[in-house]
Amino acid sequence: MNILIISGHPDKESYNNALAKSYYKGAKESIKEVELIHVRELTFNPSLENGYRKRTSLEPDLELSIKKIKKADHIVWVLPLWWGGMPAILKGFIDRILLPGIAFEIEEGKVFQKKLLKNKTGRIIITGDTPKWYLKLYLKNPLINQLKKGVLEFCGIKPVKTTYIAPIRNSTEEFRKKWLSKIYLLGKQLE
Repeated sequence: MNILIISGHPDKESYNNALAKSYYKGAKESIKEVELIHVRELTFNPSLENGYRKRTSLEPDLELSIKKIKKADHIVWVLPLWWGGMPAILKGFIDRILLPGIAFEIEEGKVFQKKLLKNKTGRIIITGDTPKWYLKLYLKNPLINQLKKGVLEFCGIKPVKTTYIAPIRNSTEEFRKKWLSKIYLLGKQLE
């Protein structure tokens, strides 16, 4: 099994970065094929300037990321919940790499797209300050729905499991260490 971890927090000193590294360490103990992409370290224009009307040339970092996504059997996304969504840099990364012909194909006369990333599984690890009950009952899980259903499952990645860690702000060292251990075990168990 080949695992790809995509860390989508723009701050290299973030707790998300520690979570991504923890999953990586756990997965590395179980298998040899584990890669980690820190989106913040890539050089690319996050804007899909022409929409889907005309393909924007892909920068080398994006071409390499696409190869890693195609090669992966299991893709893990680690990101924070900001304003009900994801950081702009991660959204731009998704816009630029999950393109027609790469992640899906629009078929003339068909209602639904052809999913090009089938036979892959996923996990989303999200941090936030919003209590889980509020996120689910009042906000209706906007980021989870967007990333899980609107992006990953749309492209064929299924099943996609989610882990929501909150609240991060004012959390104790014990709370953070506990979650780092849990995420390490998820990696080791390849979940």
